[in-house]
Amino acid sequence: MKGATNVSRDIFFVPGINRGESGPTHYHLFDDNTQQILYHINTMRLFLFVYLTVYGFMHVHALVNIRRALSLGTKATVGISAFMALMIVAPILVRLSERAGMELFPRALAYICFSWMGLLFLMLTFGLMIDLFRIAISMTGWAVPWSVPAGIGFKQVYLTKVVLVLLIYGYGVFEANTIQVNHLVITSPKIPAQAKTIRIAQISDVHLGLIVRQHRLRKILARVEEAKPDLLVSTGDLVDGQLNNLTGVVRLLADFNPPLGKIAVTGNHEFYAGLKDALFFTEQAGFQVLRDKGISLGGINLIGVDDDYSTSFDQKHTRPEKELFAGLPKDRFTILLKHRPVVTAESLGLFDLQLSGHTHNGQIFPFNLITRLKFSYLTSQINVLESGLLYINRGSGTWGPPIRIFAPPEVTIIDLKHGAELGSFDIPGA
Repeated sequence: MKGATNVSRDIFFVPGINRGESGPTHYHLFDDNTQQILYHINTMRLFLFVYLTVYGFMHVHALVNIRRALSLGTKATVGISAFMALMIVAPILVRLSERAGMELFPRALAYICFSWMGLLFLMLTFGLMIDLFRIAISMTGWAVPWSVPAGIGFKQVYLTKVVLVLLIYGYGVFEANTIQVNHLVITSPKIPAQAKTIRIAQISDVHLGLIVRQHRLRKILARVEEAKPDLLVSTGDLVDGQLNNLTGVVRLLADFNPPLGKIAVTGNHEFYAGLKDALFFTEQAGFQVLRDKGISLGGINLIGVDDDYSTSFDQKHTRPEKELFAGLPKDRFTILLKHRPVVTAESLGLFDLQLSGHTHNGQIFPFNLITRLKFSYLTSQINVLESGLLYINRGSGTWGPPIRIFAPPEVTIIDLKHGAELGSFDIPGA
């Protein structure tokens, strides 16, 4: 047909439409955009089902224990149940209200509901660990100094757990605000012998938005500025969700200008926040965003890859990863910036160092055990690959609960120096 646009189309059966009725079965024609919408709807339904089931169970478990410990009456039980119901739906309300352009309400609600989420998770996990320990002791018959004395009831044990969890949570807030610096030295014959040390600072998973704002960013940038890097790189999730009224945050980032500039790549949260707004924010902050492209800068090559979550938002990779290295000088040290610590087999041998983030090293113990199962590489230390090196930053900010337990936030300082072969070592006490 003259003037028609070629659109990729597939035939889909729509369950529930005219089924069981006489006459022909109805089929509907969906284009690619509609397929994406359906995919998002189904994904969101699955997420909400899992979230509401798991988080709902956690609250039911907590309510049963609270009633047992405090012998609550009907009115108190109803009141606590209503609060818990609000906390279950609160994260959803936060996202909906921030998408509507609100700021004060979602910020206040985010602090409350995500702090509660952290406390509830700690109460469940550490309480379970204590209970399992007590069961193991009772089964073995061992006598230990910290066994529960006779006559101590469930109420006393439960309140002791509450006090311990509050202390642990307080430590988690402290740890989340204590930025650690990991200092690495990487040697390579691709760094010219006459060249000075190239110092790179890596931040990742800052999650600027409702909770992580100027106060936390100042602490992160203070550790970066102390190192006087030549280049600052952000390996994804610089932003979280709400990007309104972050002028002060943008200014803090924009005012820091290392000699070789600032480079960023997208993470999954750039897409959650809205890619267009996230890119605008990042560029206003002075970063050059590498989206499936490479550049030569300061005697090294830098390749940035869009996060794989982009495909869920109909933002397909422009080229296969291995093709991004084409056209760059092969005799230069090459760094691959990639949010997720996934090593593509076809890219092995094409880069010398991959810098990633994403895992937060679990952020809250024992989630680090879960992330270790999904991502086999070690966090905050060099992983030696078949060809090249991989380093995973455990994150500079927080997501969800504003705490970290045994996974302190990190700024990574990497010194590139000339050496006879590719190698690395840590500088202790950095």
